[in-house]
Amino acid sequence: MAEGERQPPPDSSEETPSATPTFIIPKKEIHTVPDMGKWKRSQAYADYIGFILTLNEGVKGKKLTFDYKVSEAIEKLVALLDTLDRWIDETPPVDQPSRFGNKAYRTWYAKLDQEAENLVATVIPTNLAAAVPEVAVYLKEAVGNSTRIDYGTGHEAAFAAFLCCLCKIGVLRVDDQVAIVFKVFDRYLEVMRKLQKTYRMEPAGSQGVWGLDDFQFLPFIWGSSQLIDHPHLEPRHFVDEKAVSENHKDYMFLQCILFITEMKTGPFAEHSNQLWNISAVPSWSKVNQGLIRMYKAEVTARSTVPGGGKKDASDPLELELALQAVNCCVEKQQVLLTVELSLQPPLTFSF
Repeated sequence: MAEGERQPPPDSSEETPSATPTFIIPKKEIHTVPDMGKWKRSQAYADYIGFILTLNEGVKGKKLTFDYKVSEAIEKLVALLDTLDRWIDETPPVDQPSRFGNKAYRTWYAKLDQEAENLVATVIPTNLAAAVPEVAVYLKEAVGNSTRIDYGTGHEAAFAAFLCCLCKIGVLRVDDQVAIVFKVFDRYLEVMRKLQKTYRMEPAGSQGVWGLDDFQFLPFIWGSSQLIDHPHLEPRHFVDEKAVSENHKDYMFLQCILFITEMKTGPFAEHSNQLWNISAVPSWSKVNQGLIRMYKAEVTARSTVPGGGKKDASDPLELELALQAVNCCVEKQQVLLTVELSLQPPLTFSF
């Protein structure tokens, strides 16, 4: 119930009207470094981190081949991602002098930009149609930047925020937890990897050899949770080519390792030093805990504001993500926030 309203007595025949959710287009609200405190104190931050941790617990100890419920909403989300995949096939890369950042991606993205609300409308029921313009923003932010033709963990976080929004408005429910990761997010990763390979997308805000990965972070968190208490696979095994080859279809973490080895050449310790260090951690539970701390520090809590607070949207190393609390029901305030990846030296993985 909204603040200032009073519930009628139990014997009253008068009905209390339910609060009508208000949906608004996400916009940037962090302009200076001190504004990051506003973000970390917000309900949006609590909702987002809580969503990540809930899914982390939901997939703990489970294989990707685990038998789980697939709801109609999950099927509609997979169909949405299938459409994005088909558009890649319909938009082949063009011949150009530059090796990276194929401009055909902009054609592909323009189609998404135009059709995003129609796609989201296929997932959200008509009684919540007012939410479509707001939620669609996160989908458009989740596939990379069409100006720079890059993709990074901020875009991945936008997709997680997209799913979180669907949970908050009741499209996705508690019993969809496993399917959100194993069915929807796994399909999202397939589409993003296809985008990266087809259009040779640059990593957004990459910290190079010192970063966890050029493009993703969440599948390492949820993937390490899958492996907790595994009877024989230990962290040291993910740098073993044979172990990865035999088990990658069951574990998201090992899928990520396989993709890295397919895309990069040279010794693993050199091109993925942070992951190499993690392979020395004694247990998956410690890996999981450390990755969660690292995610909070590296993806959701770093801010870079060049030029005295003036943002340069053309800066190829700048990545912005708007996160906002959706459908707060009885809450009167909704906080609109932007999280930016820092280009400072990354946090060391620690426990």
